[in-house]
Amino acid sequence: MTNFRAIAPTILAVALTLSGCAAVTSTPAASPGDTPPTDMSAESPTTSFDTSAVVGDIAWADSMTVTVDEGSAEVIANGIPNHEREEHYAVPGGGGAVPDASTAQVVDDPTQEQDYDFTITTTPTYVDEVTAASLGAIGIMISGSVLFNPYEGDGTTVAMANNFSVTANDGTAVWFVDSCTGHPTPLSGEYHYHGLSSCVASEVDTESEPSHIIGLALDGFPIYGANDIDGNPVEVSTLDDCNGITSPTPEFPDGIYHYVLPGTSDETSSMRCFHGEVDSSQMRSMPPMTGMPGIGGMGG
Repeated sequence: MTNFRAIAPTILAVALTLSGCAAVTSTPAASPGDTPPTDMSAESPTTSFDTSAVVGDIAWADSMTVTVDEGSAEVIANGIPNHEREEHYAVPGGGGAVPDASTAQVVDDPTQEQDYDFTITTTPTYVDEVTAASLGAIGIMISGSVLFNPYEGDGTTVAMANNFSVTANDGTAVWFVDSCTGHPTPLSGEYHYHGLSSCVASEVDTESEPSHIIGLALDGFPIYGANDIDGNPVEVSTLDDCNGITSPTPEFPDGIYHYVLPGTSDETSSMRCFHGEVDSSQMRSMPPMTGMPGIGGMGG
């Protein structure tokens, strides 16, 4: 595993928690951070789409298995991203949902293999009422790891604006979030993102060119990077409150509703809700939230 420098704290940060499962729903949740606004700035003129011809051809990591059959795709992954990670991470030291440099400790990379087995529709349906994107896995990325919503464990603190570093005993800076915009949860070792990762997008995208699919949301709609079909940055003001928009993409030149990760550091960094019908049972349960005293590392 290769160690490399993480980017500045004003650019990104990631929560270390997941949320519990729920029944299928198409109504917003009521708790802070889980409830998206209801007015949408981008509307979908079409309600149903067919992604079956595209999903199997997405540039999935070699470690993943994707099988498309009869209106759905089974996506199997071990959660280990196909890009480099840090050798050490700053993790919560006192069980707090929102860690900072004063409470975090330095540990060896706790990333562990997961047993993801998502069943995602290939006929996603756009609905007017949205479903809140809970803390935890809300989409699977082409790297083999998952996407979380923008918030940390308290459901209100925007993760991408909360990055920090801890100075280890040898004087090096150890970051909460790495330069790929991700990190693992401390106990379950679930590596995840809260926004656009250049390490993921660079696998399929070229600067100033159109963004390609970098993941699938659990409602079946594709997830894209920051650029539109002309290779220009998507204006955040054109996205709805779920970070969605209907427009042409390289894979869907006639247009499709899709989610955009615009590379921002505020709450628009990731999806806050689903605008498609979603089986919330696909979402992962929240692991115990605590630090890991005694785990080997460089010391905080």
